[in-house]
Amino acid sequence: MSTPVIIVNLKLYAESAGQKAVEIAKQAQEVQRETGVTFGIAPSMLDAWVVAQAVEIPVYAQHVDPVEPGAWTGHVSPKLLKEYGLAGSLVNHSEKRLKLADISKVVSALKEEGLTSIVCAGNPRETLAVAALEPKAVAFEPPELIGTGISVSKARPEAVTETVELVRSHHPGVTVICGAGVSTGEDVKRALELGVDGVLLASAVAKSPNPKKKMEELAAGARSVLKQ
Repeated sequence: MSTPVIIVNLKLYAESAGQKAVEIAKQAQEVQRETGVTFGIAPSMLDAWVVAQAVEIPVYAQHVDPVEPGAWTGHVSPKLLKEYGLAGSLVNHSEKRLKLADISKVVSALKEEGLTSIVCAGNPRETLAVAALEPKAVAFEPPELIGTGISVSKARPEAVTETVELVRSHHPGVTVICGAGVSTGEDVKRALELGVDGVLLASAVAKSPNPKKKMEELAAGARSVLKQ
């Protein structure tokens, strides 16, 4: 699949900023080469350009605005992401919400630039609504589980299954991802068994004292399903 099976959002954690972001991205690339499990990474905007120059795996912005280059102080345009070599962007993360109209504009603008949109949503019905915009992928992430270490694949398996069924039945071309609390290889394995194409996670890697070891564990969980 062209969309990574494991997408790591580095957020704005001190443990994964600056040169550490580059190191984690390089380690993700190494794990991908060693295991065959595809990775993507979403560093902070200040680190994104440097990371994109350092690795070949997809690098995503954590947010992008529905604007063209121009008089937009504090905004980031899809055209700028392309110029900096990014693969696309997360959109509507629960920590950076957008209105549906703006999500639609962002998805369209990213498509125009040939970039990937990964649109986050907090429940199955909301995920179906954003899937109707035909992004590359949707990511179902219940906000209440984000950062808890309690995986959505264990705490809300029925919601993951419902999301997969809704999106696949109405928009089969959209990749389905889940996230929130995903932190172990078993969490990844369970998520893929529920039918999603990949997972989106953050602190389990970004705050790990040994990010590569953690990513190897996550990849092993994915491999146990993908090789079947």
